[in-house]
Amino acid sequence: MLDPTSVAAISAVLGAVGSGMANEAGKWAWESTGAAVRRITGREVPAPVAPEERDDVARMVHERLRADPQLASSWTAFAARVGRRAPAPARAARSNLPASIRFFTDRKEAMKQLQREASRRPDGRPRLALVHGPDGMGSSTLAVHFGAQPTRLFPDGQIYADLGGGGGGRDIGTVLRALLRQLRVPDEEMPPGTDELGEFYRHCVADRRLLVVLDHAYSARQVRPFLTSAPGVFTILVARAPFPGIDALRVPVGPLSDKDAERLLTAVTDKSTVAAARATLPSLLQRCGGSPYALRAAAYQLSAPTLPPRRTEADSDPVRGAAEDNYRLLTPESARLYRLMALRAWPAFDAAAAARTTGQDPHATAELLEDLADRMLLEHGAGGTGNGRYHYRHGVRAHAEAAAVREDGIAACSAALARTLSAYADLAASAAHQALPESWRVPAPAEDRAGQRYEDRGAALDALLAEAGNLVEAVRCAEESGDPDTAVRLCRALWPLQLKAGHHEMLLPALRIGTRLADTHRPASPDAGALHAQLAHTLTELKRWEEAETAARAAARAEESAGHKRGHASAVELLGLLRLRQWRYPEAYECFDEAGGILDTMGEGDEGTADLPRARALLERHRGRALRGPGRREEAREKLETALRYFRASGDTYNTARTLTDLAESWLDEENTGAALPLIDGAITTLDGQSAEYQLLYLRQMREACGTG
Repeated sequence: MLDPTSVAAISAVLGAVGSGMANEAGKWAWESTGAAVRRITGREVPAPVAPEERDDVARMVHERLRADPQLASSWTAFAARVGRRAPAPARAARSNLPASIRFFTDRKEAMKQLQREASRRPDGRPRLALVHGPDGMGSSTLAVHFGAQPTRLFPDGQIYADLGGGGGGRDIGTVLRALLRQLRVPDEEMPPGTDELGEFYRHCVADRRLLVVLDHAYSARQVRPFLTSAPGVFTILVARAPFPGIDALRVPVGPLSDKDAERLLTAVTDKSTVAAARATLPSLLQRCGGSPYALRAAAYQLSAPTLPPRRTEADSDPVRGAAEDNYRLLTPESARLYRLMALRAWPAFDAAAAARTTGQDPHATAELLEDLADRMLLEHGAGGTGNGRYHYRHGVRAHAEAAAVREDGIAACSAALARTLSAYADLAASAAHQALPESWRVPAPAEDRAGQRYEDRGAALDALLAEAGNLVEAVRCAEESGDPDTAVRLCRALWPLQLKAGHHEMLLPALRIGTRLADTHRPASPDAGALHAQLAHTLTELKRWEEAETAARAAARAEESAGHKRGHASAVELLGLLRLRQWRYPEAYECFDEAGGILDTMGEGDEGTADLPRARALLERHRGRALRGPGRREEAREKLETALRYFRASGDTYNTARTLTDLAESWLDEENTGAALPLIDGAITTLDGQSAEYQLLYLRQMREACGTG
């Protein structure tokens, strides 16, 4: 058994606590760990970020523990309390594989290659295949079809993620979180940093027998965090072309033979339809170039009237050619919808957004979208048919976008994009305000743009979550369109997603754009301060602490210049919370004192005055937490008791429980379990029924440390 006071064991505790900061209980544990390290070493120690820094702190602690048996005993008890992880997630994965297709043709040799790689004897190498082929050739379909086959190789499930292709792709942390959710790991158990996420993902799959499909990969650097040598995990990468730097079995996916192409057409339609088109079949097969996508799309053309000659530029690309052929069969309304929604790569749009773009009726638009999907000019979003969301295949969108520029013109395309941006900005502002109606950070929408009413806060937050990818794309679009006002408005509406749902990796690019535009176009405004504060919050959660400090200081400067005292105090408070995370307790206290001084200057005409009592109580709680670090426990408890009286009187049960926990921690620092126990029990009672599983788990572990079950 590993000695709990060894360097390796101490480093492991620091690592476990540091990677658990995604939930409130994890942040408590991290702050308590900083206080324990300071108490043991007798000096302020900066919080470690990198593994080598963690080992350095572990060595300092180890040296002191080796010289003092009483400290060693205290650390052992402390480590047992904070170093535990939550219970392991269920083994059965929640498969997110897209549905396979009914008419899967040929590819027998490729399927055999994948089967051999999946079932070969373990030899330390990752079980890894790179399936590659041009757009529309069926490489993704092959990987999905292989995963859908009944097999004993993957009893723990099949998981899937779309890496987003070569246009920059999806953020690695976002994809890792998507895979972990399929492994039934709650967001609150996922580490905050991307590097830690990769390590955590590999830990979660280490003893599982899984298939992992990573679609639309484009580089070794992009996929490396997902690779594992776990003997039971088979990873299939899907790409348009092979790329260097990956030691994988390469499985090329080429065009179907004419014989197999005809078999596919017959399966999709019927023998009589193919027979009736016998005279034109050779030409059609040549135009499709052996592409399964183009052949399936051509099913509509077999019974269609003779089409005019195809544009020359479409002849060299089967996917764009098939899109062109089907496009010419559309009604004018469908064709216009098809063109205008392709002006941006929206991750998954619905009829409401499409109707705003085209100015058409939403119900009619829903029918047109479904018709476009039936014609294979749109793909159904995640979840498949019936979810009401759509996106384009890459080659099809390229065709539709070119058609929009050619047939609608630049002015009409710009106007359509402006309508789409307005639709997303209105939706985001309305949903954000309903998700956090009391927050001064979320401006209320104008009455004439209030939009949909949601059943409750949770429904409003769910609406934001459903559109999160589109909102980030809309911010990019607004910047490129020269519309900073809409970009800033969209970014301000992201605050509930940051505060309540995380997704920090996904939102970070949009927040960077928003702060940049606010600095350029509104340098001394509350918008600039608010967006820098939002950016600082996300960077703090991602443990990018130096960048977070820069953003927090920029927020404070902007808010002060704008004369926005509530925002100025909040930005300084945010800097103090960052200092707590860094174990820089005296500096944190100074920040909270400075924030309190700013609040004291506020008058009746200042925004946020109604929230002043609660803001002051929160600062008192923060001051108490900051005093715990240097061991000033009596002073800490005075501050915490002051905050507790306000929270109890105001009925704020959540902050009541948080403050009771802080007080209990301060007594456990002194190993006074008798004083800590009633506070712990009070916090548990207060949180009962509030879906605070992680806080309750942490409190029960504290209770066990008091010698009670």
